[in-house]
Amino acid sequence: MPFWVAAKEGRLLIKRCQDCGETHYYPRDICPHCMSSNTEWFDTKGLGAVYSFSTMGKDEARYTLAYVTLDEGVTMLTNLVDCDPAALSVGQRVKLVFKPSEGEYPVPMFTPA
Repeated sequence: MPFWVAAKEGRLLIKRCQDCGETHYYPRDICPHCMSSNTEWFDTKGLGAVYSFSTMGKDEARYTLAYVTLDEGVTMLTNLVDCDPAALSVGQRVKLVFKPSEGEYPVPMFTPA
């Protein structure tokens, strides 16, 4: 799948519908806006803003889930990493980072820009 190949290269791909022009994330072949299958992959800038977030756990097990709205207009569920959760805020600018996973592909996450 092109999404995971790009992730290995440090790039985040999302889809754009060629019929209605809307962008969408998560990766899927059918446009959720108009149901067209005429979609294409394109690279994001890897920049966005925190829409909402929640920090859970304690000490070493602490993690922050967030919705990040990319500059391209889509909102994705992700993790905020490499930051102090107490210093995060809604609207804060973030940038893309990839973190290793137990599988062979890195996972897109975000850190303060």
